[in-house]
Amino acid sequence: VQLVESGGGLVQTGGSLRLSCAASGINFSINTVRWYRQAPGSERELVGTISSGHNTNYADSVKGRFTMSRDNVRRRAYLQIDSLKPEDTAVYYCNVWFRNRDYFGQGTLVTVSS
Repeated sequence: VQLVESGGGLVQTGGSLRLSCAASGINFSINTVRWYRQAPGSERELVGTISSGHNTNYADSVKGRFTMSRDNVRRRAYLQIDSLKPEDTAVYYCNVWFRNRDYFGQGTLVTVSS
């Protein structure tokens, strides 16, 4: 199983980014994908989940600004982040649970300047 995140970068407050998660080694279409983030000096935080049927749930802290989607044919999940705030600065990870094991990618860094 391999998960590869991309799309992070340095943006100004109020900007937008679209993160991608490319999956291989699993039957992606039947797996729930979770997005996490970890800010410097903080615990990893669940941002949201998107089910195989495209049902989504978001953490209260990101509702209205974050949008998850997925393309099961391309085996990719996406996290659109709008109205970025400095407190969104973190490494963002995608995650799947497969065969009783958690898998994370290497993460992609989002830095929001004030």
